[in-house]
Amino acid sequence: MESGAAAAGGPAPGPGGGRFPFPYTPYLIQERFMAALYGALEAGRVGIFESPTGTGKSLSLICGALAWLRDFEEKQRQEEARLLALEEEEEEDGGEEGRKRLPAAGGAGSAGEPGWVAAFVRKKEERDAVARLKEEQIRRKKREDRLEKIRHNVQLKYAAKRKRSEEDETKHLLQLSKEVLSEGAGVDVLEQLDHNDEELILAEYESDEEKKVVSGPVDDDDDDLEEEHVTKIYYCSRTHSQLSQFVREVQKSPFGKDTRLVSLGSRQNLCVNEEVRRLGALQLINDRCMEMQKNKHEKKSDEEMEGKKRRVSRTVCPFYSYEQMQFLRDEVLVEVKDIEQLVALGKETKACPYYGSRYAIPAAQLVVLPYQMLLHEPTRSAAGIKLKDQVVIIDEAHNLIDTITCIHSAEVSGSQLCCAHSQLLQYMERYRKRLKAKNLMYIKQILYLLERFVAMLGGNVNQNPSCQAVSQTGTVLKSINDFLFQSQIDNINLFKVHRYCEKSLISRKLFGFVERYGGPAAAVKTNKENQKLAGLQNFLLTLQQGSDKEAGPLQNPSVEAENDQLRSASPLMQIEGFLSALTNANQDGRVILNRQGTVSQSSLKFLLLNPAVHFAKVVEECRAVIIAGGTMQPVADFREQLLSCAGVDPARVVEFSCGHVIPPENILPIILCSGPSNQQLEFTYQTRDLPQMMDETGRILCNLCNVVPGGVVCFFPSYEYEKQVYAHWEKTGLLARLATKKKIFQEPKKANQVEQVLVEYAKCIKRCSQAGGPMTGALLLSVVGGKMSEGINFSDDLGRCVIMVGMPYPNIKSPELQEKMIWLDKTMLVLVSQTVWY
Repeated sequence: MESGAAAAGGPAPGPGGGRFPFPYTPYLIQERFMAALYGALEAGRVGIFESPTGTGKSLSLICGALAWLRDFEEKQRQEEARLLALEEEEEEDGGEEGRKRLPAAGGAGSAGEPGWVAAFVRKKEERDAVARLKEEQIRRKKREDRLEKIRHNVQLKYAAKRKRSEEDETKHLLQLSKEVLSEGAGVDVLEQLDHNDEELILAEYESDEEKKVVSGPVDDDDDDLEEEHVTKIYYCSRTHSQLSQFVREVQKSPFGKDTRLVSLGSRQNLCVNEEVRRLGALQLINDRCMEMQKNKHEKKSDEEMEGKKRRVSRTVCPFYSYEQMQFLRDEVLVEVKDIEQLVALGKETKACPYYGSRYAIPAAQLVVLPYQMLLHEPTRSAAGIKLKDQVVIIDEAHNLIDTITCIHSAEVSGSQLCCAHSQLLQYMERYRKRLKAKNLMYIKQILYLLERFVAMLGGNVNQNPSCQAVSQTGTVLKSINDFLFQSQIDNINLFKVHRYCEKSLISRKLFGFVERYGGPAAAVKTNKENQKLAGLQNFLLTLQQGSDKEAGPLQNPSVEAENDQLRSASPLMQIEGFLSALTNANQDGRVILNRQGTVSQSSLKFLLLNPAVHFAKVVEECRAVIIAGGTMQPVADFREQLLSCAGVDPARVVEFSCGHVIPPENILPIILCSGPSNQQLEFTYQTRDLPQMMDETGRILCNLCNVVPGGVVCFFPSYEYEKQVYAHWEKTGLLARLATKKKIFQEPKKANQVEQVLVEYAKCIKRCSQAGGPMTGALLLSVVGGKMSEGINFSDDLGRCVIMVGMPYPNIKSPELQEKMIWLDKTMLVLVSQTVWY
């Protein structure tokens, strides 16, 4: 980063003409924003910052925060130099001055001990601090030299690339020789099947109390990669596109050349192993990746076992190579890269971007990551994120409370519960003789939990859930303790069960088992054990058919394919999330029993009521936390529901809000109460589905598209309503009328399709503006709270007109909303009028 000491009153002037380095002359509100941000970071505050969309909020955050970090690092270097200089002076004096300063033996310290003891302790602390500083200096020098070498030595890159190609060729030749040998060996097929089952069997499990402290050698790879965490800024936002846009802004900023930035993401976004990527669902990718790592470590010990029966070789990930990941880590730190560039680099270097980027965290100055990784503690720990004394900036935070609630809520259907029970029972029966007692005990506990959960929905776990009618339909809310007592599972330690599921990878084993023996296309030999599995295959088939019937006409198979795969293949993965949710404190959540027509349609849902319990640790550990967004009103929500409940001192909270940079005459906001045919517009739940309401909306849209050039973006309150209106317009011919003026695009539900739709939308508008003719641009139908409602820059012709159909108010009769209102009434007693929350 740019060096230079800060002036006493704040950061040094930059190329933008103000106090902060900026790529151009900043607006006055941007200067104020950066100054307020700098002050909040310096004082270690929790800041709520509001800057409307289009005011350059991202660039203000970057330049303000990185200017503070640059100055902070400079102060640190000065302090280090001062301490080391003092140490050198004392060493030169031979300690004489130090001895003269020691108090007399008769003097007393603050705690009553002799003065010379206190002085000795203080001196030892100073020496330890200096020793730590020297170590840190050596580490920093090594890192800087290494990165500088990579930055300027192109030959090093080519040498590494040549070495990789040689290794690939060697591996390929070894694989060919193995195939030739196996063809001539004539391996017995049944014996091979038994060997393949090895990877499906659970390893011996020890709970935390039974584990002995072993002072054996740790893995050299991980030990080498351990590094001290420098002071850094964690920047997080909601969507992948928002994060990519932020990284591009950093690249354009004055800090782009000298900032060590790392982009973090899920395995779904970063995995470069095609075999694993093909699994599709995030949970399946996670478990497969972890299993491959385990295989890598077990492979070493297996090779050392001589005189024992040779085990079948297990699959290891070719991209999980320490040397290559170390190279990728350094490449990431040398130059700012977004997720796409990181993935491309991973493919080129044959190194895992997911782990390579994680190894870059300690030395990084700016870490860019999605909400989930920061706000979910287990995910945070697994990624190696340490928040102690660091800075966190949460952008697009207007929905932060809802995001935390969603992350820590969980839902499972009756179909999933019955399916998981059947799969696990079949698994236990097949491998009963080969499983250890501890594994059998936990499997039986999980089976019992599943049985009781289905009973709470009014069903029997041993019968097809699609054929079981529920006698008492409706929605019931229970506290966690009431649910545990009534389902008769209060005597089971859910913390231990959940830990077992995580450590044993049982859901992954179960998925492999179903993949091999449960699918209709699986080629299984007809021996006695496999005949027993016929029941599982048939049962899964009927479950799938049942759920297909219930899906109804509104389900889109292409959109829901990923979720369907996860639900049918490994429902236990979903259930693990529900078990984890049940370990929350009784007062912080509720369990919703949603009993519908059949057990298959019914569900159990955990609703988190108090998001502050999961946010408390973030604000406790961090040096400073900045919550930023375009619209942060009402700020009272954040102060009362999130910060006060998390134990934040009100004096620590600062607020900043600014107006827009665009003059009022450049914007034309219009509220329409009626349409061209004088039909009153009322988009309440009772009236919005009426044909005349949808017709009038279509007529308004047609008239606007006739006069507005370029792109028009239309937002609907929900995906369901957008789909309903689209189908109605298609039937009435209104869609065809719209299509004569604008090409119509719809927002996709899957995140990986968003970029493609936006590119096509932009291309169409550009093509129409250049070609002329009757087609004047494009119309994009989007959803409030969806993938395109925030963080997307609809600049110039991409957004000449923005339309909002109705308001996305929640359903007041929703049991979840009503329970939340009751909880707020009880918790937020400081307010005079409770209705302010609603």
